[in-house]
Amino acid sequence: MSKISEFFGLYCKDTALDFKQAMDTQICPYTQRICTKMRKSDPEIKIGTCSVKYQYQDIIICPFRLLEHNQIFIDCLHLLTMHEPGNELYLVPEVQIPGGHVDYFLVSAKNKKVMDFIGIELQTMDTTGTVWPERQKFLSEQGIEVNPEDLNSKRSFGMNWKMTLKTILVQMHHKSETFEHLNKHLILIIQEPLYEHMKGIFNFEGIDGVRLGDPIHIHSYNFEESKNKLSLSLHTRISTDSVGIAKSLGLNAESKVELQDLIRILEPKLIETNRLRIGIPG
Repeated sequence: MSKISEFFGLYCKDTALDFKQAMDTQICPYTQRICTKMRKSDPEIKIGTCSVKYQYQDIIICPFRLLEHNQIFIDCLHLLTMHEPGNELYLVPEVQIPGGHVDYFLVSAKNKKVMDFIGIELQTMDTTGTVWPERQKFLSEQGIEVNPEDLNSKRSFGMNWKMTLKTILVQMHHKSETFEHLNKHLILIIQEPLYEHMKGIFNFEGIDGVRLGDPIHIHSYNFEESKNKLSLSLHTRISTDSVGIAKSLGLNAESKVELQDLIRILEPKLIETNRLRIGIPG
């Protein structure tokens, strides 16, 4: 049996689903756009693998898979401490700050003026090798014709736990001092197996529990079968500051931006297409 858990958002165990149509349209159900995971040898073909089975667990390998129902953003609303009823909520993607870009800014605004904001980073697993043979094997199991050479391929994939974690923690550390300086929150969204490896590989001694005043928050999600599909649910929350992240890595950085500078970046992006929509299909 193939190790692909989801294909273009469809649960691979549900044989009643139309996987051929998903392969033909190549639409990601979480962005409502063409899937961005392209095959290197043929960029017109999108791989479409949201999650895979690895060591008896379903592991998310595409960050857009975390956007299910926008629940991860709803779970961060309490950190918008200056948000008030009547304010609009905007979700601004890909904002550049000192230390790198932030995946999303969740912004509370009134009359298109920023009242409060938080930064949100998404991290899913980086794979080694290739998932392509497993993808083709899955399609073949559904009666869809594929290249026989793909079915005979011995290539497979693995999980790059340590490199994935080190990369995101270093990035979080670079950005943490900016958010701490601004008295704002930066939230990292990950899956529970990644969080468990994080605790085992890096020094997280003393990072336990949640304090609203901490600038850095980590939200870890379970990803389990429910009602014949895989669904996300918040499992673990912890928080710390730039010193806590530094201790886990043994690094130092100084990357800051002033509040008014960041507001000037955000306000032109408060447009209708960036309004946070709650309850959209996912």
